[in-house]
Amino acid sequence: MTSFDTIQSDAGTDRHATRHSLADRLGRLQRRLPPGLALSWLILAIVFLWAVAPALFTSYSAVEGIGGAQLKRPDAAHLLGTDALGRDLYARIVYGAVHSLTGAFVAVGLGLVVGTALGVVAGSVGRRLDDAIMRLVDVLLSIPPLLLSLSIIILLGFGTVNAAIAVGVTSIAGFARLARSEVVRVRRSDYVEAAFGSGGTFWAVLWRHVLPNSLTSVIAFAALQFGSAVLQISTLGFLGYGAPPPTPEWGLLIAEGRNYISTAWWLTTAPGVVVVLVVLAANRVSQSFGKVIS
Repeated sequence: MTSFDTIQSDAGTDRHATRHSLADRLGRLQRRLPPGLALSWLILAIVFLWAVAPALFTSYSAVEGIGGAQLKRPDAAHLLGTDALGRDLYARIVYGAVHSLTGAFVAVGLGLVVGTALGVVAGSVGRRLDDAIMRLVDVLLSIPPLLLSLSIIILLGFGTVNAAIAVGVTSIAGFARLARSEVVRVRRSDYVEAAFGSGGTFWAVLWRHVLPNSLTSVIAFAALQFGSAVLQISTLGFLGYGAPPPTPEWGLLIAEGRNYISTAWWLTTAPGVVVVLVVLAANRVSQSFGKVIS
């Protein structure tokens, strides 16, 4: 074999090894990030970008209509059609992302902070305080979430923030029960008993050992609650208890389009599909997130 043939053989071997190496890397990446999970992350990323910079995705206004463009079907000029006032539906969905996502973050944050605080106090102090807190949690769990949120909105008034607070209150009981169970489990572990035996104070052991090892499940539950919060806020908006018109909130968009469902199906279908996709994507991401930190 000549030196030229040897060089060609070595080059072919290198290319073959490179292809195998690239295939192995792609296979490992696919195993780490399944297609369904990658699609879920992509959906959430797009929706978050809608909320942060909606002007990058559409040049139409979310509240001003276009003369002579009422109830136009989806076409190249209006991707998702227009409503009865000539407003671009795609623009209204994009600008409505900030209302729905902000409300979901407020709701989850309220439930996480208040519920976790109650659960930690109940699980760490115990005795009568534990009984009192858990009886309150049982009462909250016995009330249907939608009925409880509607009662709170009637007291606070309509609006996206008030709807988010109402949804957050309905999730306090779930966070409190989970946090309490995790704190009780961690407190019975050997390393916590050893920390107390070494002279550690109650607050020091709680801060250094109990909280870091009991809040991982609570954080995973918070990620799972995000999709549920988006759905609940959209439900309240559909019932008319959320943001007032002409705010382009997703639930309100569905409610406004139901009067034209026989002649303009896109007015309810498009925002409904967006809500479903966001909820499913959030649930899929939260499941993978829970597996990672558990």
